[in-house]
Amino acid sequence: MDTDYSIIIPAYNEETLLANTLKMLQKAMAEIPLIGEIIVTDNNSTDRTAEIAKAAGAKIVFEPINQISRARNTGAKHAEGRYLVFIDADTLASRDLLQAALSNLESGKCCGGGASVCLDTPVDFLARTALAYWNTISRIFHLAAGCFVYTRRDDFEACGGFSEKHYASEEIWFSIALKRTGKLSNHKFCIINKPEVITSSRKLVWFSHIKQLTLLSFLALFPFMMRYKWMCGYWYKRPGKESNQ
Repeated sequence: MDTDYSIIIPAYNEETLLANTLKMLQKAMAEIPLIGEIIVTDNNSTDRTAEIAKAAGAKIVFEPINQISRARNTGAKHAEGRYLVFIDADTLASRDLLQAALSNLESGKCCGGGASVCLDTPVDFLARTALAYWNTISRIFHLAAGCFVYTRRDDFEACGGFSEKHYASEEIWFSIALKRTGKLSNHKFCIINKPEVITSSRKLVWFSHIKQLTLLSFLALFPFMMRYKWMCGYWYKRPGKESNQ
C-alpha cells in the first residue's frame, strides 16, 4: 500500500526521551485511517538512539553531519509519504494534533504549518510568559515552532527544504520559504491552535534564564550569527555530557 505520510524525527543522543515519543506517535497513528511511517534520522548519536528506534519498528537513516536542518532534510529524502511531519525527539503529538495536521494537508488548501506549543512540566512565570509570547508571534506571523512542522511533500521540495546554511532557526526560514511557495498555488500556511504540541522543558533546567535571554536576544539582533555552529551551542550541547554535537 502507498504511504500517505511520513513522520521524521531528527535525533542526536536521544535515548532518554525517544522511546516515549515513538510510543505516543504509534498510538496516534493506529487511530488514523491514513497510512504512515516513522523515520528516525540518527544524527551521529553515540548512545542507544538507533537501537531504541529500531526496537520500536521505525525506519532508521543516518546523517553524519551534526546539524538539525540537515538531519531533517536527510529524513525527508528517504520518506515515502506525500505529506511530511517533522517532530523533535523530545516532543509528544496526540492523535488529535496529528489528525488536524493531516486534515489540513488533505483539504488541498494548506501547504503546511505548525502548532501552538506547551511544555511537559510546570514552569515559572517568566518561562510561561516567554512561551505565550512565542505562541502569539507564531499565530500572527504564521511561523512554525521547530518541534512540530508539517508540509506537503511537493511544496517542501519546491521551497528547498530546511536551510542548511543555518544551525538554528531553520524552522523560521523554512516557514517563510514555504509560505512563499504556497502562495503560488494558493495554499495557506496553517498554525494549529488546539490541540497544542507538548515539548520538553529540559532546556529550562540546563540553562539559566539569564543565559537564555542573553543568547536569544543577541541572535534576534544578529540573526546571521545562526549560520555559525559555535554560536548555536544552546541547540546542540547538553550540560554534563561529554559527547555533544
